[in-house]
Amino acid sequence: MGEWLGGEFSAPVVVMIAAAVVAAVVVVVLLVLWLRAARRGRAEHRRRVQVEREALDLELSLREQLGRLRIVRELGDVAVHSTSVIVSQADGARFAAQNDPAVAARTAGNIADAARSTLADLRRVMNVVREGEASVAPQPRLKTARDLFGVMRDAGLGITFDEDGTPFQVQQAAELAIYRILQEALSNALKYGGPGTEVKVSFSWRGEGLQVLVDDDGARNQARLAGQDSAESPSKGYTERDDLAALTADVMGPGITEMKERATLFGGVFSAYRVPGVGFSIAVVFPSLKHHNGVHSVDLGRS
Repeated sequence: MGEWLGGEFSAPVVVMIAAAVVAAVVVVVLLVLWLRAARRGRAEHRRRVQVEREALDLELSLREQLGRLRIVRELGDVAVHSTSVIVSQADGARFAAQNDPAVAARTAGNIADAARSTLADLRRVMNVVREGEASVAPQPRLKTARDLFGVMRDAGLGITFDEDGTPFQVQQAAELAIYRILQEALSNALKYGGPGTEVKVSFSWRGEGLQVLVDDDGARNQARLAGQDSAESPSKGYTERDDLAALTADVMGPGITEMKERATLFGGVFSAYRVPGVGFSIAVVFPSLKHHNGVHSVDLGRS
């Protein structure tokens, strides 16, 4: 018992015990790390499998949509050709009516047959389009705009929303156009103004029309972030040249063009301008949105 001295362990025994404890701790730590790594590996494997499945689903969906697009294009070509035939026959019938009413009557019958065939092709096109729309994710609506505001607030914007007038139901495509305009305007405010930019969104419903305003203080927020205050220190903020540029310069860019095109599609008038020392504003006025279907300025309420 030479290793037991006066009720105490000898130095070699203490060293052995310490080494065993350290080894046990190391084993436990390694085991914990291995278990965590294994758990992460399984989670990563599940995520990878899920991503692969989603990618496969998207690929299949894309192939289906491309197939539908080819069908729509082919049927559209047939319908265009049939329509040109109808127009030619109608012109012939008009001239024949002056000399030979019997020929005009036969031509009118041919026109009716061609029109029925064309109508059938167009109905097939619409069926294919509806099938494609049903297979994709639902598009955002105006009622989901508050969700958009929430997302942009989380990203750093301060958003206030004001609405007056009596809202009315509009075509789903028109709702999507307005939603995308809002989305682009808010994204630009965050991109150029930075976190902390304040944005005011206003909807004004009037009769059959709607006015949408989006005003931000991105320029002022940039000055604040830079430690400047354009209102108190004009020399560090904007100048008269900025005022002149805001009044005369055309605001351009892919986002601006897209917003303008979406507005024009539904009879809207779009404008975008800078407010020197403050920020950026867009205004879209839809004079007759209530029944507008976005097809060649056709207002369903007047048909």
